[in-house]
Amino acid sequence: MRKFALIAAVALTASLGLSACNKQGDQQDAQQQVQQAPKPTDPTDSKGWNSYLGQIVQKNMQGMTANQPYAYMVTAGTTDDAKAQNDRQLQSVQDTVARGVLPGNLLAFGGPVSATTADLVVAAFKDAKPGSFKDVIILFIGDKADEQRVTDALKPTGATIRFVAM
Repeated sequence: MRKFALIAAVALTASLGLSACNKQGDQQDAQQQVQQAPKPTDPTDSKGWNSYLGQIVQKNMQGMTANQPYAYMVTAGTTDDAKAQNDRQLQSVQDTVARGVLPGNLLAFGGPVSATTADLVVAAFKDAKPGSFKDVIILFIGDKADEQRVTDALKPTGATIRFVAM
């Protein structure tokens, strides 16, 4: 009987402890949802830009049926390494455009310098076949000044184009 009482006491203590942990985790989740990453002021702060752009992508995933979006963070291109990274990124996107993307996917493009991001999108989609991106969502995160030229480059593909101003 003593063992049973001891086991019951341990189980009760453990369940109370776990429920307290769960409530604390719920409170932390709520705080993280309220706290949004601010727009970084330093164009070389890749961690900050990834957080900032990531939350924008999360807010604009409606209509997407794929498991996860394809997000492309275009660097400011201020160093040789950053320029090389952007060149590799352009090649990757061009390969993706050439292969095609299944309907229901979302491709998101953003970065600290809107004009650089827009240049990459325009260059990547210049050889896209008309109608090849029907029912694919393309999200461009940038300045209003770059919206029209990105839209003009993407319109022939048949993609659903979304723009979010930074």
